Amino acid sequence: MNSNTFRMPAAVLLATGAVALLTAPPAVATTGTGSAGGEGTAGAVVLRAGLDVGLLNKTVDVPLKTTLNEVSAPATAQKTALSVTLDGVEGGQPVSVLRADVATSKATADKNRAEAEANLANAEVHVPGLPLLSLIQVEKVTSKALCEAGRKPVANANVLGAVTVLGKKVTLSAGGPTRIEVPKVGSVGLELSGTSTTSTTAAAAALRLKVSVNPLDLNVAQVDGEVVLAEAHCEAPAGPAPQPSDRPDVKPQSAASGTGAGITTDANLAETGGGSLAPYVAGGALVLLGIGVTALVVTRRGRAS
Repeated sequence: MNSNTFRMPAAVLLATGAVALLTAPPAVATTGTGSAGGEGTAGAVVLRAGLDVGLLNKTVDVPLKTTLNEVSAPATAQKTALSVTLDGVEGGQPVSVLRADVATSKATADKNRAEAEANLANAEVHVPGLPLLSLIQVEKVTSKALCEAGRKPVANANVLGAVTVLGKKVTLSAGGPTRIEVPKVGSVGLELSGTSTTSTTAAAAALRLKVSVNPLDLNVAQVDGEVVLAEAHCEAPAGPAPQPSDRPDVKPQSAASGTGAGITTDANLAETGGGSLAPYVAGGALVLLGIGVTALVVTRRGRAS
């Protein structure tokens, strides 16, 4: 046995190892996608009233709050009740705050969009102390709010037909609140079709009333507060997480100087699945291959001698 016996396996190992490095399939990196964003939210209400009622016999203020057909989402919600009453402020008799032929509210929301709307038709609103005189009468009011993922939210409100406040027909102006005063009864400030939007939210209210009446009968001295008709609002869902691009945004590496120099870019490496270390691995493999070939030549010369 001589030393050449040991050189042969080592030389073969070096050569085959270098070839294996050159021909091995490249590693492929995988990137997981993010989870989808949360759901949006939406809500609507036909009537919202917050009143402060002063009672003569007790000389106290009684706060009264009520809503009609208030709904909220995620999921889907809808209500169609046509009236709402308050108890205990007119000599123990209930007060019918609102009566209408149509009073609907609806709200829906999921991961793509959120939407709400409220509709009111042929409606009368009353407050304590004025059983025979309506605070306001409307033919039709509507409001809608729409919030979609990745889009600008939209809100709109409409007042259609005649509007009567404290027995007086009024002409509403978009330029600002309308104020109606009735001697020995009170005053109402009326705001038409208010809407607002941000980058992710929208809200609309067809009518907003600032109420201040002093009927001085039925044991009621003063009624102050706010009444809102046909209100809708929404907030957009977060939307799905962005998907990774098929081709990464990379910058090409500078080419080596001299003729015949090749230009290698990370984009080209991405096509074959290689990473940024691929050039160094390939260079190392070439060195190993050269060492292996040299070892083979030396071994064969040793045999020949």
